[in-house]
Amino acid sequence: MYSPVKLGLKYIQYWLFAENAKGHGVHSPFVFELIERVFNDDRNFYYFPLIESARESLTKSTLTPQKYDHLFFRMVNYFGSSVVLELGTMLGITTSYLAAANTNASVISLEKSTETATVAKRHFQYLGLKNIEQVIGEFDETLPVVLSRISQLDFVLVNGNYPKETTLHYFNQLKPHLHENSVLIFVDIHRNKEMETVWRQVQSDEMVTLTIDLFFVGLVFFRKENKVKQHFTVRY
Repeated sequence: MYSPVKLGLKYIQYWLFAENAKGHGVHSPFVFELIERVFNDDRNFYYFPLIESARESLTKSTLTPQKYDHLFFRMVNYFGSSVVLELGTMLGITTSYLAAANTNASVISLEKSTETATVAKRHFQYLGLKNIEQVIGEFDETLPVVLSRISQLDFVLVNGNYPKETTLHYFNQLKPHLHENSVLIFVDIHRNKEMETVWRQVQSDEMVTLTIDLFFVGLVFFRKENKVKQHFTVRY
């Protein structure tokens, strides 16, 4: 992991050279609309305060920052994703946002730790979220089983810090289940050199047509309307 100083310097560089947060100068109608209608949507939805009340009882350092959880919620809502897969339930706050964004969606969340998954389950019950399936165990064992019964994935969140080869292995397993309108998100793409390498390799994959770097998270799209690969870095 990069030191706080190095990570801070990288963030400053990102902020200085990223595309305007309002979308001005972005030469992609899809990305411009995404910035306008999703990134800059500051509405508070019904579930937000409920989920945040659950966050208050947890260790903040183990959680995804609130603004990214809100972004994931809005993206699931905006794209109407009906089959959502999360690698890394952790304590369930991000999972809750994914599930609350579309209560008719099927949200499958993989977690290695039984203890952590138990904490998350209590939050799901407290929030009344009934569309979450928890799968507990090592991902090398559980991911192939889950994918064997799913034809297509609409929204995938890789929420964890895994070694480079492991992350790329998961990506290659997911690819056959992704379609033109799928959204794939990697968390902590600039956490260390390994994750930056993963991010570059994902960007260069032949299936990938468009990516958006938000520094702490990377968004991946497979839209066939993009004849030439496009990679954006946007302030968020």
